[in-house]
Amino acid sequence: MQSSIHKYFQIGTIQWMSYPLRDPMESLTAIAKDDFFDVIELKGFGSAEENEKAKRILEQSHLKVCYGAQPRLLGPKLNPNALDETERKKAEATLLEAIDEAEYLGARGIAFLAGKWEESTRDQAYQQLLKTTRTLCDYARTKNMTVELEVFDFDMDKAALIGPAPYAARFAADMRTTHPNFGLLADLSHFPTTYETSRFVVQVLRPYITHFHIGNAVVRKECAGYGDLHPRFGYPNSANDTLELLDFFRVLKQEGFFRAEDPYVLSLEVTLRPGEDEEIVLANTKRVIKRAWAMLED
Repeated sequence: MQSSIHKYFQIGTIQWMSYPLRDPMESLTAIAKDDFFDVIELKGFGSAEENEKAKRILEQSHLKVCYGAQPRLLGPKLNPNALDETERKKAEATLLEAIDEAEYLGARGIAFLAGKWEESTRDQAYQQLLKTTRTLCDYARTKNMTVELEVFDFDMDKAALIGPAPYAARFAADMRTTHPNFGLLADLSHFPTTYETSRFVVQVLRPYITHFHIGNAVVRKECAGYGDLHPRFGYPNSANDTLELLDFFRVLKQEGFFRAEDPYVLSLEVTLRPGEDEEIVLANTKRVIKRAWAMLED
């Protein structure tokens, strides 16, 4: 493409994935100083004082702020589709808190993920997730904010209730009947973990996608980095590299997601393997993005 990728997408990075080793305020400052990025996805900074410091940096930066609530669930193993109401309410409560924190930091919504599930109780878990998500969307709507559900693997690592893609589409359709401020977050890293292709996922989820992530995964059990670990592009025995990202861009172009007047957020979700360097892995990702984009036909 002759036009810049920044014409068609707001390019972001996920702070806690790109900089897992550095002090959060230092990494926030580094991203704010890097004009490759239009967006930062963050998770909050642990205290009112640190959030205030972050807010001052963000206000200077002209970065769009997105809030990822996934760590609020994954760390303490909370489940928004738990059959036990007490457990479901715990997940719901932290996600409602996330909406408030996101608003304070300047984000206009949150993203989260479904919890684990069992085959015998899948339908009940689905109804529980609808209940949680509708509560979140009701609250977010009072603040003119959105709620996004990220589509994860269902049997490999996170084993989340949502996806694969057809199941995610069913859930999104149910949500959209009552809550237009709901959307799906589609992640290239997860397509191999749900045994799906870019074309299949994007076409199935097309009416509901509001946000994109890109990255990589290892899906061979016998290999290092197996699962939903988001290694760098080109990692040994992994599924995604430059050509897979090029294919993803082609699909997005063909399916009408190149929207210069109101670009979608497209964030890189890549992190370190043991012994790797944050800045090198981040540079690796930028190189792959630039090369895949350069190869894309006008």
